[in-house]
Amino acid sequence: MKAIGLTVFGNPGTFEEIDVNLPDLKDNQVLVEVKASSINPGDEPLRTGEIFKSSVGGQWSEKLPIFLGSEVAGIIKAVGKKVTRFKVHDRVMGLAIHSGVYQDFVAVDEDHLTKFSENISYEIAGAAPTIALTAKQALFDHGNLLKGQRVLIQGGAGGVGHVAIQLAKNHGAYVITTARKNNYDFVKALGADEVYDYTEFDIADIIHEKVDLVIDTVMETSIIKNNGALGEVGKKSLSVIKDNGKYVSIVSFGLNSYPMKRNIDAHFFQSKPNHSDFEKIMNWIEMKELHIHIDKIFPLSPQGIEEAYIHSKKQPKKGRISVSKIQK
Repeated sequence: MKAIGLTVFGNPGTFEEIDVNLPDLKDNQVLVEVKASSINPGDEPLRTGEIFKSSVGGQWSEKLPIFLGSEVAGIIKAVGKKVTRFKVHDRVMGLAIHSGVYQDFVAVDEDHLTKFSENISYEIAGAAPTIALTAKQALFDHGNLLKGQRVLIQGGAGGVGHVAIQLAKNHGAYVITTARKNNYDFVKALGADEVYDYTEFDIADIIHEKVDLVIDTVMETSIIKNNGALGEVGKKSLSVIKDNGKYVSIVSFGLNSYPMKRNIDAHFFQSKPNHSDFEKIMNWIEMKELHIHIDKIFPLSPQGIEEAYIHSKKQPKKGRISVSKIQK
């Protein structure tokens, strides 16, 4: 089968079509024919190669090619012996962990998928898994958001941010968010009660009534340079949280090593895929309680993926960038 691999590190890097073997199917896995996926900002250090630089001489310590992408929407072509939820020809979406999905077929754990109806496009289903799962778990599993509470969502026009606004508002929270000015109308239409441009204003000077919870989705260069510690956005976020409030970051990966003041519960987390959460997410989409905004769709081809990564670096953008094999 064909797979699209990264063959040269860089910005955006070089992708090529490569012949690979059909993946072996474990008893708890299904074989999915890939129809659509998306561009994940979390792949950035993989794509550029920075994550593989050795400490000696700055040389590359990882052999190419490598295979990126984890979000998948497609059709089941085969099922493992112990699979009970799915059958051949089911339309499914979810996450293929550590395998890369820019290829013809991918083996995915049964618990990392859910079915979706023909009312939902492959592009929407392939754009939803990471951002919707992360927003759901950040708000409710880690943030314990309650009806009537005040929440600040940093980076409200992005993938996770634009989903988090909708979920928080649907839950009965008062939603404050940050976005660039040209995305104000977008985040307000999603349900934001207040919106500020964090590139122009210090939120500590604007938000006078402190919030119960902050969800931080803004990746800053300073976070990488400081071993995952809080960036400037994160530091300002802490100043507007109530005593005993919560700060949940999906970007400051070293945050859990730093003690917090005023008994603020602050931690970094990575979402954990599971069938139950994916089922909820697709039900919200089906019932039109959650809208996944796609900024642009590119072909799921070597050139298309390169162009999609170039587009992902541009501003302004909002929502998600999709890559698809479906001809429009």
